Amino acid sequence: MLDVGDSAPDFTGTDCQGRAFSLSAMRGKRLVLFFFPKAFTIACTEETRHFRDNHERLRALGAELVGVSVDTVKTQCAFAEKEDIHFPLLGDEQRTISKAYDVLWPVLNVDRRVTYIIDPQGRIETVIRHEVRVYKHLDDVLRYLTEHPLPATGS
Repeated sequence: MLDVGDSAPDFTGTDCQGRAFSLSAMRGKRLVLFFFPKAFTIACTEETRHFRDNHERLRALGAELVGVSVDTVKTQCAFAEKEDIHFPLLGDEQRTISKAYDVLWPVLNVDRRVTYIIDPQGRIETVIRHEVRVYKHLDDVLRYLTEHPLPATGS
């Protein structure tokens, strides 16, 4: 699995509005990238709702948000619509993003529950792993962003 200080692998995907999303386009912004096993499952729905309900709080702390699972784009879009998600959810049916971030369970071939915070230069700031306590991802992300604010940029 990738670790703190590693360069975050670039990736591209399509969001539910049909727009291309790429990590390289996020340069200059901090990104919370969370992986979850499967849309519409109890734990993944709970985790995604926590992020949804705190999306604006995360943005106020200077971070953009994107979720990835091995579901199809169509499934992710149905999930986003049902759960009223307004941040990008990317389907990674071919598992290219998941493999690049080394988050696939070997036998199950679904994503581990892992969250990466990526700095504006594209380096991994921290890695959060909680398979069972899904609410801990958001708690740890909020704690990290609060304790490690980005330097203010002056004009």
